[in-house]
Amino acid sequence: MSIKQDLGDLLNDIATYLELKGENPFKIRAYQNASRTLSLLEGDIKEMVLSGELKKQKGIGEAIFETIHEFVATEKSTLLGELKNSTPPGLLEMLNVPGLGPKKIKTIYEKLGISTLGELEYACHENRLLSLDGFGPKSQDNILKGIEQLKKGKDYFHFDKALKEAENVLSHLKEKGLFKELEIAGSLRRKKEVVKDIDIVGSSDAPVDAMIFFVHLSEVDRVIGHGETKSTVLLKSGIQVDLRIVESGEFPFAFQHFTGSKEHNTVLRGIAKDLGFKLNEYGLFKGDHRVSCKSEKEIFGHLGFDYIPPELREDRGEFEAAKNKKLPRLIDSGDIKGIFHVHTTYSDGKNSLNEMIQEAKRLGYQYVGISDHSQSAFYAHGLKETQIKEQHDEIDKLQKKNPEIKIFKGIEADILEDGALDYPEEILASFDFVIGSIHSRFKMNEEEMTRRLLHAMENPYLTILGHLTGRLLLSRPPYAFNLDAILEGARKHHIIIELNANPHRFDIDWRDCKKLKEKGLQVSINPDAHAVDNIKFTEYGVGIARKGWLTAREVFNTLPVQEMEKALKAKKSSDLRS
Repeated sequence: MSIKQDLGDLLNDIATYLELKGENPFKIRAYQNASRTLSLLEGDIKEMVLSGELKKQKGIGEAIFETIHEFVATEKSTLLGELKNSTPPGLLEMLNVPGLGPKKIKTIYEKLGISTLGELEYACHENRLLSLDGFGPKSQDNILKGIEQLKKGKDYFHFDKALKEAENVLSHLKEKGLFKELEIAGSLRRKKEVVKDIDIVGSSDAPVDAMIFFVHLSEVDRVIGHGETKSTVLLKSGIQVDLRIVESGEFPFAFQHFTGSKEHNTVLRGIAKDLGFKLNEYGLFKGDHRVSCKSEKEIFGHLGFDYIPPELREDRGEFEAAKNKKLPRLIDSGDIKGIFHVHTTYSDGKNSLNEMIQEAKRLGYQYVGISDHSQSAFYAHGLKETQIKEQHDEIDKLQKKNPEIKIFKGIEADILEDGALDYPEEILASFDFVIGSIHSRFKMNEEEMTRRLLHAMENPYLTILGHLTGRLLLSRPPYAFNLDAILEGARKHHIIIELNANPHRFDIDWRDCKKLKEKGLQVSINPDAHAVDNIKFTEYGVGIARKGWLTAREVFNTLPVQEMEKALKAKKSSDLRS
């Protein structure tokens, strides 16, 4: 690249950063004009800079010249460095979204505190951009589409996105009738929170035809590899899919092999070897003889284990438990009796109170807990005290019309910087339950954040601690806090920990669920639903709970409605306050 191009990029980058920071438009335009001036110059630009001749050009003022001269002399720019250091790097990434210019990004950052592409995507799903001037439903949808385009080719994908693509491919493959058995395997089957690719395993009497059909699916963007037993394609969505085809008798072994994590499979093969077997994706062999196994259960049985559910195959204690018949009976979707953490159009939901209730009823839930945002969440149209009364009155009317489902009155109250909840106690007392969540000041240090959370849990009206770590998968890391201290605080104050089932959160992390079990705590698997189709997130949350070794006993919302009513009343009573 030429020095002219380098300098042009430097000046344009400075202009962009200045615009993101809301600097004087004339100053911004000066750097843009200087870049254009440079692009039109002929001759040795470097010599013109070093000799000072460049200062004679129109539009090259003293400050801009000094910036250019420093870069030519040192290949560095103090000004650009300072601008980069004072600007969240995610703002620049947002510029790649079609239709998002610096001015709009500045508004999003200043009004909503959004500083990464992932936070922007999440905010769009929660309709938060609609509160800003110049943003409507159409522009919000266009931003989401633009983000989807940018995400293509990224290393990892959210669980729900990958699952949707996998199920779509599986459905098309089954239509042709070329497969005897066909299943999703890999990290998707293990319910990992994010996945790198999709693994599908099948058996077929016509593998050549089956593979040809697979690589020519309309969803395929590019064929990476094509063979009789394995083919790899890249979907138009950017996700890679590996299809492996084996003989029917080999299917249970392939299904087992391509489901387990690398660590799990390594241990299992070692155990098989110690017992005089050889285990791989083609079979369990004793010498040259393949042991007949019609299912994964039989494979584990031959090696002396109870069947290990796919979610647990991570080499995190499953072998010892399966050997000693101590594997828990993991929770499943049928155990969930009702849901909490449901938003409506009263705050930032897409659907009305009645629509959310009807969907919960349609899905067979015994109860639904409505919990719109509290007043400090201005970006989400949080409820003022007058709106709380209005919503409660509407809930009372809907309850009379819908006796089949109990409607609990709740709120997602912001945990403020000092750990206080967003309303005074007399307002909090009007709710059946309160979810407390952090939505601001994520960069507090560990001691400050821990103190903030502990203080929140001292509030006698707090029922559930929402999305515990504040993380957004593939976007925002957890904030710093002492997990052990928080879990102990939850135990002391009888607080339920939320397992937020939104696939952008999956928070609490499944790896920490064993700590929660050890302290005798419960989770509430909450969809954090902002639209009727979000209620299905609950099922994703069940998968994460299973991965965390949780049983129905450790999940709060497995309680039947009458027991739940008693539990919520008890949590507000004085005998449980410490």
